Amino acid sequence: MTVDDESEGGAPEPPTYPTPHHEVDHTAEPSDDPLAIRLEQLILGADRRYTPFQAARTAGVSMELASRFWRAMGFADIGQAKALTEADVLALRRLAGLVEAGLLSEPMAVQVARSTGQTTARLAEWQIDSFLEGLTEPPEPGMTRTEVTYPLVELLLPELEEFLIYVWRRQLAAATGRVLVQAADDEEMVDRRLAVGFADLVGFTRLTRRLEEEELGELVEAFETTCADLVAAHGGRLIKTLGDEVLYAADDAGTAAEIALRLIETLSHDETMPALRVGIAFGTVTTRMGDVFGTTVNLASRLTSIAPKDAVLVDGALAEELSRTGEAPVSEAEAAEAAVRAEKEGRQSATYRFALQPMWQRPVRGLGVVEPWLLTRRPT
Repeated sequence: MTVDDESEGGAPEPPTYPTPHHEVDHTAEPSDDPLAIRLEQLILGADRRYTPFQAARTAGVSMELASRFWRAMGFADIGQAKALTEADVLALRRLAGLVEAGLLSEPMAVQVARSTGQTTARLAEWQIDSFLEGLTEPPEPGMTRTEVTYPLVELLLPELEEFLIYVWRRQLAAATGRVLVQAADDEEMVDRRLAVGFADLVGFTRLTRRLEEEELGELVEAFETTCADLVAAHGGRLIKTLGDEVLYAADDAGTAAEIALRLIETLSHDETMPALRVGIAFGTVTTRMGDVFGTTVNLASRLTSIAPKDAVLVDGALAEELSRTGEAPVSEAEAAEAAVRAEKEGRQSATYRFALQPMWQRPVRGLGVVEPWLLTRRPT
């Protein structure tokens, strides 16, 4: 890929180019505050050297493609201010090189930029809002937060950078192993059979009107932290958090069911938390950019909305899968009969982890009539 050809009448009018997403005024020039510039240089590791047009030309990338890459990463337009560094040029050159080498298609390269940008943007915002803010209270009158932040960032930056790379490599290894081991063909790399669960705090809207902002923030953080820890500890994957709701996935029905009951059991013993309800569905799920889509996901969401307080509702497919794998009996009557037969034959009866109780069939918006099952832990 090469930069746009210049016409005989001179260089073409350069289009606008993105700037970091955290700029409040997207039409404003980058900050000229000396301390802010020092912090930017420290974090980026380089000085501002290029306008957007110069950066694209130096990288050998068209302005159109450069703009697509940077907007995908979540950066806003700044016109032609000299605000870009060697690192910006190198990033453009690397993405374009992957496309030129045939390793990525252009749409896939844009997706890589978008997924990376969205994930790291949230991480950066969290670290600034929750981490640095709590450590940078000025120790002396007259000192600005920026003056305190600079030496702190200088110490933390290399350590946090190494830790970020470590976690990313670990997550990449885990995700690659999961997909490659389970996928029997290329289609299963995108469309896979998964158990998908939603956990939702009951009455959260009322809480937002009653609690102070700080209290509400603490409650949401405690909820998300508890859910994230439990999902990870028991073999699931946290897909995303939505304040009062979390979405998780698991490769098998038993894991998803165990996580759901653990969430209910843990949060019901926390007096500061509202009641919780969980819905789980099992079936084909489309995965894209770390998210999940499809009818199975929609059904799990609908089951959550009709679940009783501190209870778990599952769809028929998940109930059937639990029965197939021997983790739940089809009915208590069947379990009792099996126990009697086992006793007569002098063998140990099956041990079930879960119990399933069929609920009334009901119409679910957009999905027709479904028969939910109430999932509980079977007494030992």
